[in-house]
Amino acid sequence: MSKERLYLFDTTLRDGAQTNGVDFTLADKQVIAAMLDDLGIDYVEGGYPGANPLDTEFFGSKPKLNHARFTAFGMTRRAGRSVSNDPGVAGLLEAKADAICFVAKSSAYQVRVALETTKEENLASIRDSVAAAKAAGREVMLDCEHFFDGYKEDAAFALACAKAAYEAGARWVVLCDTNGGTMPDEVEAIVRDVTRHIPGDHVGIHAHNDTEQAVANSLAAVRAGARQIQGTLNGLGERCGNANLCSLIPTLKLKTGFADAFEIGVTTEKLATLVKVSRTLDDMLNRVPNRHAAYVGESAFVTKTGIHASAVLKDPQTYEHVLPELVGNHRKVLVSDQAGRSNVIAELDRAGIPYEKSDPKLTRLVEELKEREAAGYAYESANASFELLARRTLGKVPHYFEVEQFDVNVEQRYNALGERVTVALAVVKVDVAGEHLISAAEGNGPVNALDVALRKDLGKYQKFIEGLTLIDYRVRILNGGTGAVTRVLIESEDENGDRWTTVGVSPNIIDASFQALMDSVIYKLVKSGAPA
Repeated sequence: MSKERLYLFDTTLRDGAQTNGVDFTLADKQVIAAMLDDLGIDYVEGGYPGANPLDTEFFGSKPKLNHARFTAFGMTRRAGRSVSNDPGVAGLLEAKADAICFVAKSSAYQVRVALETTKEENLASIRDSVAAAKAAGREVMLDCEHFFDGYKEDAAFALACAKAAYEAGARWVVLCDTNGGTMPDEVEAIVRDVTRHIPGDHVGIHAHNDTEQAVANSLAAVRAGARQIQGTLNGLGERCGNANLCSLIPTLKLKTGFADAFEIGVTTEKLATLVKVSRTLDDMLNRVPNRHAAYVGESAFVTKTGIHASAVLKDPQTYEHVLPELVGNHRKVLVSDQAGRSNVIAELDRAGIPYEKSDPKLTRLVEELKEREAAGYAYESANASFELLARRTLGKVPHYFEVEQFDVNVEQRYNALGERVTVALAVVKVDVAGEHLISAAEGNGPVNALDVALRKDLGKYQKFIEGLTLIDYRVRILNGGTGAVTRVLIESEDENGDRWTTVGVSPNIIDASFQALMDSVIYKLVKSGAPA
């Protein structure tokens, strides 16, 4: 039985760019477009030519995409103007793009209130714009804005807008849940009605996530006959975001009801890069990845409680709906205050740390973990610190160097320009195989200064840490008051792109930070196989 083709349309660079705090550079857009193309996305919407200089420049030359069709977005002609006299339409026709996605109101209320024009003029604008782009040799689609709300208000007019685009030559008529408030059962019923007038292989869905149902609504539309899905990586988008392609893609590939009936442009091999794609985007935007995201989140395949962990060790299917490796993720059994012996053994296996099951040190390790987590350490969030603790307890961490002393001073003073600035200075004294080394460094804060000073000169170990960078620093106060206990988590990355997290706990934030810094450096030395 042959499968039907579903087409994926990514609007991260346009709709996703409306997310609060998200700003793409031209270089960002070029890299992300290439990444989406490599993943197997069918359409990459690059933005709105003419809306701003960056998008205009982006569409000045077409990216070299091997699979995806590069798509420009913009409005249909304005009311009272001809296509030839509308600068917005002209900009779309001039853009170096394979396809044009117009947006038009499909709600009688929106036409009346927002556009202040007539239904007839709105329909004429759709017909004229689609026909002009079609005549220019472009693949054309129309986003029917506010379609579902419009359908519930005046179904005949909403359908007329969709039909006007299709009859004028649109390859895709995309039904938009612009306000994000439509329920999945409503989406399914309305899309099914639309496909009585327009063939389903010309119908798309564009869902917003204001009720946390954008993915569910997109799948409902597919069940009803729609064959194009619009969405964004990591669910970026204005307000609550758009349908999340990082959830939709694996569902379409791995869940029987969809995988048996449909095929998409993302291959099984590329599906296994999805976690990397998701986190690459977050890195570019300097956003902390959502650890609880479906499929691609760090916690998506994590087990914490002892009875669950024991079952997962026997058969992962007891608590996993798909294999994590299929999307580029991995299974993890947390070591925590709920940990039992099975949790610890599973984590030792994952880390590749050798042990003997009869070794009494394992029992000591479990007790040590519970005591330290009771004091505030969070090893479920700090994989590298757990590995070091386990190796030390089992007697398997080389003694590389010893920090004999460190000192951090924070001074506020006037600089050479007469500006009042705050400067941190750190001095670290280390003993490396009997050689005493002292390093000093300034930083934009005490932790930054301490980090730079510690890694400035480690003698014979310096070459092993050259590629080490700290990419995230998180602080949590565990109880109230100025004497509160502080937990510091530091995320590090090496020259190969591998990442790990370390933890430190102390009433003194500098001491907690230094613990986490030390663990990060020592973990890198262990990972690199540095000699003792």
